[in-house]
Amino acid sequence: MTYPKPLMRQAIEQDIANKKYNPMNDVLFKFIFGKEERKQVTIDFLNAVLDRHGAKAIKDIQFQNSEIVPLYDDDKLTRLDIFCVTEDGTQIDVEVQVANKKNMERRTLFYWSQMYLMNLAKGGMYQNLKPSITINILRYKIFPNEPAHSMYSIYNKETGRRLNEDMELHFLEVPKFKKKPVSEMTSVERWLAYFSNKLDAKEMEELAMNEVAIQTALDAAAIFMQNKQERLNYLNREMAILDYESDKAAWMDEARAEGKAEGKAEGKAEGRIESLLDSVRSLMKKKGWSSDEAMDALDISPEERTIISARL
Repeated sequence: MTYPKPLMRQAIEQDIANKKYNPMNDVLFKFIFGKEERKQVTIDFLNAVLDRHGAKAIKDIQFQNSEIVPLYDDDKLTRLDIFCVTEDGTQIDVEVQVANKKNMERRTLFYWSQMYLMNLAKGGMYQNLKPSITINILRYKIFPNEPAHSMYSIYNKETGRRLNEDMELHFLEVPKFKKKPVSEMTSVERWLAYFSNKLDAKEMEELAMNEVAIQTALDAAAIFMQNKQERLNYLNREMAILDYESDKAAWMDEARAEGKAEGKAEGKAEGRIESLLDSVRSLMKKKGWSSDEAMDALDISPEERTIISARL
């Protein structure tokens, strides 16, 4: 079902007025998670997703240019949402995807490979390669039988032994988040709750009290919306997302309608073939004719003769 653009815009502006912002809007996301002054928010988020605590926790990150220059002139330019490097040289890409374009598995491999290759300067030693990690925050489901947070790497199929720790591909499937008391949530579940926008005002307040970084993220969103240009960028991005989803729904409805029409036509054609096949067999049995003689008598078209001959 499609909605007129004025109604879309009105609904988005109403949410903004009620201070209900979409944290997966990439314009807002980059403002919150990609700024030097708020890098502690990003560090806390990374530690939650990567399950790094204590001595293994990430202590610092440096934001990098999100455009990865291709190796060859005609290669595809890679532009990451958030690209940072930790104090031990680990490279991390954080991506937000709201529309399922059926390419996320390969896309994340491409991004990971681009980062990994950046580690090795010309003439460098392979042992100098640093781990690379992609984290994908998705507003749709892609792995039906997996939990909301899943991690992929390279493992021995028979023994389960991991090759090394240089590859981590994380997926946060936000729609899989199920509400529960905030006190019972793990750190990564609290971030899933934040991105899901499923909590009411009281629950969000409790969430922020339990996770300082989320409170900082909420405060940053309020600052963001006070800037007229940023607010307009946010609104335009939300409109583009809704337009895409609305168009996609229309395309699917049209495809279903076409499929039904084609199915009916195919059904009629198949019914005719079956009827002709029965008639040919009957004439062959009663008259003792060959299949060609029977089909000649029935004036069957060359196309239908080919199909019938294959089934006799």
